[in-house]
Amino acid sequence: MANGIPKKKTRWHILVFLLPAVLVYTTIMILPLFGTLQLSLFSNVDNERIFVGLDNFRTLFGDPRWSESFWNALGNNTWFFVVHMLVQNPIGILLAALLSSPKLRMSAFYRTSIFVPTILSFVIIGFGWKLILSPIWGIAPSLLDAVGLKSLFAPWLGKEEYALTTLSLISVWQYVGIPMMLIYAALLNIPDEVLEAAECDGITGMNQFWKIKLPLILPSIGIISILTFVANFNAFDLIYAAQGALAGPNYSTDILGTFLYRTFFGFQLQLGDPHMGSTIASAMFVIILIGVCIYLFTIQTRMRRYQF
Repeated sequence: MANGIPKKKTRWHILVFLLPAVLVYTTIMILPLFGTLQLSLFSNVDNERIFVGLDNFRTLFGDPRWSESFWNALGNNTWFFVVHMLVQNPIGILLAALLSSPKLRMSAFYRTSIFVPTILSFVIIGFGWKLILSPIWGIAPSLLDAVGLKSLFAPWLGKEEYALTTLSLISVWQYVGIPMMLIYAALLNIPDEVLEAAECDGITGMNQFWKIKLPLILPSIGIISILTFVANFNAFDLIYAAQGALAGPNYSTDILGTFLYRTFFGFQLQLGDPHMGSTIASAMFVIILIGVCIYLFTIQTRMRRYQF
């Protein structure tokens, strides 16, 4: 104690608890990230690694052979994300609103049933749906025939115009439970006093959801949106399991993840190029970083006024 002022204690326990997580995160995330960025600045010339600066990026965006594949993958990735935003998240919000109703019976069973696909292996999901939608031995044609809609069936995974949308909807089916549970938790967190005051003013039912609940859960919806963006632009597993590394038919389902895989590790007659693969990974990192920054500095700042 100096001059009657108690000496501030150093909270060493905070460092003790944080240090293991920081070390693990640095080892498996930060160091590989910087290693990838560093690798993208080099190239192999006559079996010798040479610093080339941004030449790999110029090749990726300027060489027609590379740029065509990159922009095709980026366009497919964008559509993959748009389908999730327009289908998965609204359905998740709707399901959360229905399941949060106190009048609904067996709500716990419904929540569990909807959430179960999210914990299944992407290999099971990919091959399972590929079998279901197969025009030869799948059950989809029989199910549609049973309800008189067999004429609507098509080999959706085998046609370029349908394959990516079909896989996007399969992904929506698998992961819709995540936004549902997050929104459900946000709805339960709304104070009862707010809802009781709304009921006193005659605001009930769906009217209460649109006017009271929805504005209060907008921050949660924003978080779900940015998580969807990051997850979709890092997607790889479902496309690979269902369509393979070539992301057929004719690269119509090729996204940045599969493009990166083929480039880095090689596939069939294509030799792997770790330097160009790292360049694609760096471009993915920049795209995701820009999207997250836009959310943090524009959208989230506008939604803070809805928080308690």
